Amino acid sequence: MTTKPQAVIEIGSTGIRLLVAEITDKNKRYILDRSELPVALGRDVFTTGTISRETLLQCLHVMNRFGEQLDGWGITREETTVIATRAVREANNRDPFVDRIKVATGFNVHVIDGIEENRLMYIAVTDCLQEGSVSVQQSNSIILEITGGTTEVMLMECGRMAGAHSMRLGTVIIEQQMRALMGNIDDGRRFIEEFIRNTRGTLKNEINLEKIQHFIAVGNDMKVASLFAGKPVSSFLWEMNRNDFDRFVDEVQHYTIEECVARFKLSYSDSQTFQISLLAYKLFINLTNVHTIIVPETSIREGLLISTMMEPNKKLQLEFNAQITASAQNLLKKYQGDEAHAEYVRGASIAIYDALRHELGLDGHARVLLEVSAILHDIGMFIRAQDHNKHSRYIITHSEVFGLSHDDVTMVAQIANYHKGSAQPQEDPEIWLLPRKNRLTILKLSAILRVADALDRGHQQNLTDFTIHLAKDTITFRVKGHRNLNLEKLAMAEKGELFENVFGYKIVLV
Repeated sequence: MTTKPQAVIEIGSTGIRLLVAEITDKNKRYILDRSELPVALGRDVFTTGTISRETLLQCLHVMNRFGEQLDGWGITREETTVIATRAVREANNRDPFVDRIKVATGFNVHVIDGIEENRLMYIAVTDCLQEGSVSVQQSNSIILEITGGTTEVMLMECGRMAGAHSMRLGTVIIEQQMRALMGNIDDGRRFIEEFIRNTRGTLKNEINLEKIQHFIAVGNDMKVASLFAGKPVSSFLWEMNRNDFDRFVDEVQHYTIEECVARFKLSYSDSQTFQISLLAYKLFINLTNVHTIIVPETSIREGLLISTMMEPNKKLQLEFNAQITASAQNLLKKYQGDEAHAEYVRGASIAIYDALRHELGLDGHARVLLEVSAILHDIGMFIRAQDHNKHSRYIITHSEVFGLSHDDVTMVAQIANYHKGSAQPQEDPEIWLLPRKNRLTILKLSAILRVADALDRGHQQNLTDFTIHLAKDTITFRVKGHRNLNLEKLAMAEKGELFENVFGYKIVLV
């Protein structure tokens, strides 16, 4: 038994790509149709900051053409999921562009941020690796994709997310730099080397690059390289010996664009950046000592299909949530935070959340946001103890946490900000600008976080054995054993008002 075919469209820096798939009731996915047409969005935006009228008209033509193609599969434009990446995200006329596509073609475009691209790529890659013998669950791995506008990097240490970054380095951006300098491929190499040199320190702080066991390279250019310099592992998985890949990259640098078109069956647009792309992959791989490169034949379009169209897999969701919290823990470690206190507050927060789960009115994702907020609430101590909650908000706002969107990070930053002090979220004009659902999430989770933090006022984790009991109008934290609770009771009196106002429960600590 199969379900109705599903379609996703990606509006990228170098082209617009369509994927149609059929999903069975056993969560098997069959690709029915693929299409790709080049559009120079990146060249417009990364040069002038604006999508030109000519490019807009070209996009409208492509989207209407894809709409007619989808009619043949019985898929309406409203049913199609459309995402746009960095080029549209950075365009000065982003909103008019998205609106024009909606009005002229009927497609609703969702502009995603860089960390969301990371999330979708992680989902796609881990799904693809299941078909081969490769596993990143217990290994040190790098997952890398270089697109027209970004370089997406995920670092995994012993299978746990150590860092996720969306870097402003893409083949179109590199090409634009070369054009501005009227340079050649050697200038492109120097530009990439300088970029990698500037980011190497950040990557090394998160993981020992010399101990990387798996280098997983995603993207069409690496797929082409694996066809000529690698061997298949399974239907959608290839591997290349590093020396063979290096020789292939060096050989390709001497080809003209026309030779790339003829030899590798690439479009002229893709051939313009093919050499730059492979060179960038090679220089990133040079940061490690890996002998083999793994190339999955997948993309964020597959990731989007898996995440939105297929039945939720509880085990995979738990694993994904664990990667989110691992990324937050690594960020805290980077800023030399009190990991023991953070872990205690995380556990206490979740205990309170679960005790109230039937009356919170929040979805499962809010629980993950609470965990991340608890882990990072004191991260601002790195700057200064005084007003550290405000510094926490600043650091979180300007950081990336794997698996969290920009809106998610904004909420986490606000929750961390309100874990202390007399100010309350509902009094903040900045929070009133957020959607109602987000405001309520911040309010409820801030109230829970304050209580959890009060339970470890001395940062000594003394109250490790407690139970939570809900009565008609009280929530009682019953601590086992004979302990002096004066410090925690004082903290609860200071921090409990928001909780009592939001949930209507009086807090009792005995």
